[in-house]
Amino acid sequence: MAPENLARAQQTDQSRLNPDRLFPAELATRTLARALYETVCDLPIISPHGHTDPRWYAENEAFPDPAQLFITPDHYVFRMLCSQGVSLDDLGVPRADGSRKETDGRKIWRIFAENFHLFRGTPSRMWLDHSFEHVFGWTKKISAETADESYDHIADCLTRPEFRPRALFERFNIEAIATTESALDDLKWHQQIRDSGWSGKVVTAYRPDAVIDPEFEGFAANIEQLGEISGEAATTWAGYLAAHRDRRAYFKDFGATSSDHGHPTARTENLSQSEAEALFQKALKGACSAEEADAFRGHMLTEMARMSLDDGLVLQIHPGSFRNHNGPVLTDFGRDKGFDIPTRTDYVRALKPLLDAVGMEKGLSVIAFTLDETSYARELAPLAGAYPALRLGPAWWFYDSPEGMRRFREATTETAGFYNTVGFNDDTRAFCSIPARHDVARRVDCAYLATLVITGRLDEDEAFEVAHDLAYRLAKQAYRL
Repeated sequence: MAPENLARAQQTDQSRLNPDRLFPAELATRTLARALYETVCDLPIISPHGHTDPRWYAENEAFPDPAQLFITPDHYVFRMLCSQGVSLDDLGVPRADGSRKETDGRKIWRIFAENFHLFRGTPSRMWLDHSFEHVFGWTKKISAETADESYDHIADCLTRPEFRPRALFERFNIEAIATTESALDDLKWHQQIRDSGWSGKVVTAYRPDAVIDPEFEGFAANIEQLGEISGEAATTWAGYLAAHRDRRAYFKDFGATSSDHGHPTARTENLSQSEAEALFQKALKGACSAEEADAFRGHMLTEMARMSLDDGLVLQIHPGSFRNHNGPVLTDFGRDKGFDIPTRTDYVRALKPLLDAVGMEKGLSVIAFTLDETSYARELAPLAGAYPALRLGPAWWFYDSPEGMRRFREATTETAGFYNTVGFNDDTRAFCSIPARHDVARRVDCAYLATLVITGRLDEDEAFEVAHDLAYRLAKQAYRL
């Protein structure tokens, strides 16, 4: 049975998912949107940027329980519960030292089920409902009354071989997925995947924030470690750059086609060697001001772009998040625990030094993301509509939603078109939501294309081509997968 048909076979006749969800209300437009969607809904998934754990695919062990699959790794889920006063400890979220106060998956699931109404109208609700039904065949509402029944149903599924990570990977029809690892990671799980002989395509992506950001915890120690694993004198400027080249090559050996940079701002710089070296030495001593740290991060984006000209890695810039906004949560639970907040971001001036240096290079691919939607039409679309090296990433993070995706298309297409964007990526730690997220993106894009056709702005045959490009080809091409 084909993967897409097997997924559908998990459903029952009591489906709770509207088959025309996210399509326009007007009949002619809805009919065309449905026809477009039917040509792309079963295309393979290209997932070029995300945060699933490569250990899952390496060890291929059963997921421990429903709570550890759906709740504890998903900051979309636990941040909503936290906003209503639910303790992260009670949700089993790991603390900074790796310990967990609550380890009973059933207790965690009951809290989730009792508060499931909090997700009404959110994209998380759509992803969860899709996952429950399409992956696990569960079609009843999640509630306090169904908490134990739903937990037992999903837990029973997880004991079966067809619900192990590799089997789900294949059932989801994932053609390629990229995880994201620190520049200091030894990539042992990727090595184990390779040694296993499994045919699933799982590649890594180079995330050097820990050794680029002077404000990253333990920066100087991280540079020492970078030098040790690369065999370069990383505390000198020349050795530091050589160490990055060495690690990028190592990541490429494990399939990496991109680097990923999560900076507070989109600032880039193109400093002289002496200026860059002086900043680097201050960073090693912990003596950089906030302004100098930002300047150093900005210069390193330009250095990474130059390295990309040599090794071909796609450069992703994910700026504009005030990360770890809650100090006590950062102290108790560590980074990435749901308290990253969007900020205003400038791109026109911020990207100019990098674009002056390499923006006209046809062989370079720089993908810019944003958490500042006001910048789409005013800044990012005009920039991507002019510079050959620049492409626009899809609606990201808080705007990975039907409304956010629609706004993205409406704000950027008029200036950048479709072909200066890179399709869709799911950017998730929540494994079972991957097909749900791609389904949402495909539906929203088909709805938008249908509207263009019905209003006379796009030929119907072109709409079918663009639908395929947005769902599959652009991501595969942009990320060189």
